[in-house]
Amino acid sequence: MEMTDREILLFRIKLVEQAGLYDDMVSAVKTLVERGEELTVEERNLLSVAYKNVIGPRRSSWRVFSAIEQAEGQRGNTEKQATAKKFREVLEGELDSISREIIELIDKYLIDSASKPDSKVFYLKMKGDYYRYMAEFSVDPQRKKAAEESNKAYQEASEVAATQLFPAHPIRLGLALNYSVYFYEIMNDPAKACDLAQTAFDDAIAKLDQLSQDIYKDSTLIMQLLRDNLTLWMSEYERDGKSVYSLHSYAL
Repeated sequence: MEMTDREILLFRIKLVEQAGLYDDMVSAVKTLVERGEELTVEERNLLSVAYKNVIGPRRSSWRVFSAIEQAEGQRGNTEKQATAKKFREVLEGELDSISREIIELIDKYLIDSASKPDSKVFYLKMKGDYYRYMAEFSVDPQRKKAAEESNKAYQEASEVAATQLFPAHPIRLGLALNYSVYFYEIMNDPAKACDLAQTAFDDAIAKLDQLSQDIYKDSTLIMQLLRDNLTLWMSEYERDGKSVYSLHSYAL
């Protein structure tokens, strides 16, 4: 049977994913999104995987270059510091471009085409995530703007999730996980982060019996990440007797 254009495109996306060609995967996924049709659950997950795999390594590399730049500056090695700075700035340009691209796709195509609440929460969470990434490497006033936009997207997603998704739903839990990381890492507000994570965990525990077998594993995995973050954040605070902000929190 002859494949449709959409089926061929979906096969192409899966093909390059298996080969680890994530830049090509992003290009193919972008083409799919720009068709303007609502994505299936499988397709939206492929969208997330594609962009996560192009931005994730760059975020990690940015942290390395930033740390080396700072360390060499403290040692007075100005040439090494300048070299690390150049690499950092190149990465910041790439991170900014990738983040703006996915945010534009979400605003222009994905949210408007989302007919189900879980899809809408999924895309709003993604929007909050990528603005959060922008806040990580930006300086004011750009950092403040990115942080505000991230909070706005997370808050809108939370309002939909609170009324449309049950507490143990994996997308609602994933949103709570990443929103709490936003408060901890971007806003330096450990109290708010812990409160959000603890509330999400407790609400989900009370409703675990609502979970179907196909999503039970996903939900319980995210609940464990919530618990791990709470343990990490509280232990750091108690150990030092003051707020110490970690950049190693667990997020999706």
